[in-house]
Amino acid sequence: MDYLEGLNSKQKEAVEYIEGPMLILAGAGSGKTKTMIHRMAHMIEKGISPYHILAVTFTNKAAKEMRDRLSDLIGQDYTMWILTFHGACMRILRSHIHLLGYSSDFSIYDGADQKTVIKECLKAANMDDKEYPVPYIQKIIGDCKDRGISAAENELACQVGSKSHKAAQIYKRYENVLIKNNALDFDDLILKTVKIFEENKDVLEYYQEKFKYIMVDEYQDTNYMQYKLIKLLGQKYSNVCVVGDDDQCIYEWRGANIQNILGFEKDFKNVKVIKLEQNYRSTSTILSAAHSVIKNNCQRKEKKLWTDQEKGEKITCHQCMNEKDEGLFIAKAISRLKGLELKYSDFAILYRTHAQSRAIEDALRLYEIPYAVFGGLKFYDRKEIKDVGAYLKLIQNPADELSIKRVINEPKRGIGAKTLEKLQLLAEERGETLFSVLMDEDVQNSLSQKIKKGIGEFVNVILKYHNEKDQMTVSEIYEGVLKDTGYLADLKMQDTVEAQSRIDNIMEFKSTIYDYEESTEEEEQSLFGFLESVSLRTDIDSLDEDEDAILMMTMHSAKGLEFPVVFMPGLEEGLFPGRRSVDSQEGLEEERRLCYVGITRAKEKLFMTNASERMLYGRTEYTRPSRFLKELDPDLIQELVHTPKTKAKDAQNMDHKHNSFTISDQRKYLNVHQEVKSATSEKSNGIKINTGDKVRHKKFGDGMVITVKEKNGTITATIAFDGQGIKELALEYAPLEKIN
Repeated sequence: MDYLEGLNSKQKEAVEYIEGPMLILAGAGSGKTKTMIHRMAHMIEKGISPYHILAVTFTNKAAKEMRDRLSDLIGQDYTMWILTFHGACMRILRSHIHLLGYSSDFSIYDGADQKTVIKECLKAANMDDKEYPVPYIQKIIGDCKDRGISAAENELACQVGSKSHKAAQIYKRYENVLIKNNALDFDDLILKTVKIFEENKDVLEYYQEKFKYIMVDEYQDTNYMQYKLIKLLGQKYSNVCVVGDDDQCIYEWRGANIQNILGFEKDFKNVKVIKLEQNYRSTSTILSAAHSVIKNNCQRKEKKLWTDQEKGEKITCHQCMNEKDEGLFIAKAISRLKGLELKYSDFAILYRTHAQSRAIEDALRLYEIPYAVFGGLKFYDRKEIKDVGAYLKLIQNPADELSIKRVINEPKRGIGAKTLEKLQLLAEERGETLFSVLMDEDVQNSLSQKIKKGIGEFVNVILKYHNEKDQMTVSEIYEGVLKDTGYLADLKMQDTVEAQSRIDNIMEFKSTIYDYEESTEEEEQSLFGFLESVSLRTDIDSLDEDEDAILMMTMHSAKGLEFPVVFMPGLEEGLFPGRRSVDSQEGLEEERRLCYVGITRAKEKLFMTNASERMLYGRTEYTRPSRFLKELDPDLIQELVHTPKTKAKDAQNMDHKHNSFTISDQRKYLNVHQEVKSATSEKSNGIKINTGDKVRHKKFGDGMVITVKEKNGTITATIAFDGQGIKELALEYAPLEKIN
């Protein structure tokens, strides 16, 4: 098969260049994934073994797409490594973690687990979590690990007695807890892999020989340790191909270093540079708008996206009165466009911060427009999922003290916090794990009969499945745990709506297990493998692409996605770009790259809005339009203006969002784009009340009639009253009069 077929000239050039380092600067929508897949297929066709190819990216979703598309292209599956950075490191650690003193059944702590451990460390050190907030400590630890700085090194670098020195001591305690629990956090997966390579040359040489050809996707998002990992693996053969776009580097706040991609030509000799500038996603108007913004950045490699697609519609820019008016503008625009062969899932609302979503959600509910907020409470962060996950972690790794403390009294077994604290102190005195103390019959006999019984039941369940885990499927273990721990029975006995919701989530977690078992070869399935797959999930992996709903998310979350119609609300100084970002050139340029990412998510139509005043975080402030709006080429923009009358009506209605209006009634009331036939009723006094009439009520004051209908034999009117909300009144009894 000709794997060059269907590629443009630059893509072909990238596919054919195999030996030696290469930097592919791939603009948004330029077909970078296609180029990478065809390059891998071409390499295999040329006789390079898939065993010698490593491809890494940042999300499971992207890695799966690569695997599936490569398989479809070449007509067969290869057991080559196409993984996330963390997934690849996890595989390496499975085989070599013992070199660092850990056992291979280690646990992985997510962000929520991290916070729990940090809280315990602060408590043990008698430090106030108000003076030393958990997120502050968490960021210090994350930043240190991203840069390869150990707890001891960090402590030495801080002035004794300073706030940073005390925070460094918490980092040290945190690390000791993880070592004791045979656990790693997410950042450790790469950090420990690099450490193994640096301290064990034979292991590094093994993987250098294994991965003679390396491809890295989204290279602009790599941090120092990811950069170091790739450099270590690729330094022997230099067959390193990195693909990325410096204009889309938007994660510097969490460690990404734009200099990794800008300085790639300094890391390897004779680097071939190819620019993919032809865009297959957006109209030329959208691309021109994106370039008119991003060209103002200094730290970038010169390139300009182009397309042979049609010019397309102009960018719609609109200044709203406030955040409510902005939400209504978006809702009305969606209602107007929805009928033009578009589904709700074709629309996306991308904002700078989640705090902006409230007013927009209010408007969407008012219009009965289905929507999904991406990045809310994550499924895997729900209490019941954390609980059942802790049981599975314990079965895999009984030394996991964090999991023990989470579920030893879930469901209730009479084991209170004081008892657990005493047992933990005993474990520390003995230098043993907490679980080994719990198994001690002498310890159990020293406790009350109720507590002894509870601990005995808990220990027996964990040991039963720990000893049998290699002979059981993950789903069998899960079914047994739910039954034997009494967790499911306890929820059923509660017989509440909340309990039923938790049961539903527990059953949905079972679907995750089935998905794992269906997608993994039977001989490769294991409890450890399942826990690994869960721990490596990212937000984007939970995105349901089949759901027909408006998708609302931050611009950071939207990277890599595309939509026919995109709304970008909140283009105001202080919000986007944010206040803190304008204090430095680097911060401002990252915000501008984020704006570029938002613009280039749109395929056909883009709306950009700002508000004259905005209430955010409980404060109302007058605002100025974002500098990014001013950087747009005026020839690419069309501006829309609402009449004050319509704005006033919309703003009034936004205060009363819980209602039962029909879509057609809302369009009439909100003056969208079509007339609605008025319903009519006569009161006993002969006054006609029509939809749209202004009326006065003796108690509620002035209002507007939204609907008039018959309900249970009684004629009722739904009326929006100024300052009083929406009321449904029986016309036979309501003291109403029409007003002009």
